[in-house]
Amino acid sequence: VMDSAGEKRVLAQFKSEEGALLGSAFDLPVDVAQESLVVLCNAVLENEEQLPYEFFVHETEVRGTLAETLEKVGGARESEKVLEIIYQPLARFRVQAVTRCSSSIPGHTESVIAVSFSPDGRQLASGSGDTTVRFWDVSMETPLHTCTAHRHWILFIAWSPDGKKLASGCKNGQVCVWEASTGRQMGHTLTGHKQWITWLAWQPLHLDPECRLVASASKDGTVRIWDVVLCKAVMILSGHTHCVTCVQWGGEGLLYSSSQDRTIKVWRAKDGVLCRTLQGHGHWVNTMALSTGYALRTGAFDPGDRALQHTGTRGMGLEELKRRARDIYSTVKGDNPEQLVSGSDDFTLFLWQPGESKKHVARMTGHQQLINEVSFSPDARLIASASFDKSVKLWDGKSGKFIASLRGHVSAVYQIAWSADSRLLCSGSSDSTLKVWDIRTRKLLMDLPGHADEVFSVDWSPDGEKVASGGRDRVMKIWRR
Repeated sequence: VMDSAGEKRVLAQFKSEEGALLGSAFDLPVDVAQESLVVLCNAVLENEEQLPYEFFVHETEVRGTLAETLEKVGGARESEKVLEIIYQPLARFRVQAVTRCSSSIPGHTESVIAVSFSPDGRQLASGSGDTTVRFWDVSMETPLHTCTAHRHWILFIAWSPDGKKLASGCKNGQVCVWEASTGRQMGHTLTGHKQWITWLAWQPLHLDPECRLVASASKDGTVRIWDVVLCKAVMILSGHTHCVTCVQWGGEGLLYSSSQDRTIKVWRAKDGVLCRTLQGHGHWVNTMALSTGYALRTGAFDPGDRALQHTGTRGMGLEELKRRARDIYSTVKGDNPEQLVSGSDDFTLFLWQPGESKKHVARMTGHQQLINEVSFSPDARLIASASFDKSVKLWDGKSGKFIASLRGHVSAVYQIAWSADSRLLCSGSSDSTLKVWDIRTRKLLMDLPGHADEVFSVDWSPDGEKVASGGRDRVMKIWRR
């Protein structure tokens, strides 16, 4: 529509990502800038403080002006009387990219296979081929505790969502639980698996504020649920015919297990009943991630809460931990069902709503080699996948639609880690480098060489301050901005 001054105008209306229309339609100049839309959206929402938003028209982000975006999508559709502008809130805090290695800490005498920050980012642990688990002082960047009980390579470590315990699984099929503050083993070693441990997952904090239950997946084809206080298996889930490669514990009381038998099984955690089997992959299923995974990992810790940056969650009682964890989980999940993404040796990913249906939401193709790791962004809007084809790919977290390929590594990409604000992604590769990617521009932001050999594990602290990496050169590296 042209107004009397010859300026192009359009009738528009804001709409939330859930599909709810906001206010009534209003008249806008077509050359309105993205910054003006932010001011307008805050006014319509009656926000007391200015919050950051991003906007989409016909699935295309408004970056400069609305006119430029409409030109990209071929103009406003004739059938549209009102142009719908989708608004999405962004994280209020901003994580800076890490730019330098602040410490290279020796200690392990074999490859560092797993590194992981605690839910509040104040503690760091690693597992190695030298059979030890180590805790590191994050602020001083020095070794803290060395834990010895395993007699074979440590293949996986997992923090309890309250940050007080760490579980580790080894190639002998044994699971140990460690007290994070002292590095002492809690109870005795959990034995029962016939072959090595592939994955560990704790029950979410809002379902179990005491963090008593942890699930282990094994090459022996079973998943065991352990009570870490009684030091015994309370349930054994058997049904897979080959190695169980991954286990995820969802926020609605369901457990998900993937296997080399090409299936994913959905179990009811309270009684071990098999709810459904998800089929579609043509080869081993290697890895899975939940849309709520980051919120379940960080428990009661909110990266955007400034007060918690200094105190962590240590002083909170069980009820407060449970309430905060429930609030954080509910915010990420919204009204949508929990989504699960799986990656396979068949070069594809599948997106599922496993609590609702055994039919997949999307089959995601494009990788030229097997998929090593998949991960939802903390806000659940994006999925990143790392592959042996040297690329990291980005996909839409709701529809599974392909967005972009991040290219730069010259060898297989093993692991990826999101920054807490979902704006950056760090990848570790067998080419011995870490790379930090800007998700908005989809460009390489930082190239971080330094390791002398393959990088097996990478993690970004939930407080956003640091990245930790470990690999074949036996050195734990900490990277800062």
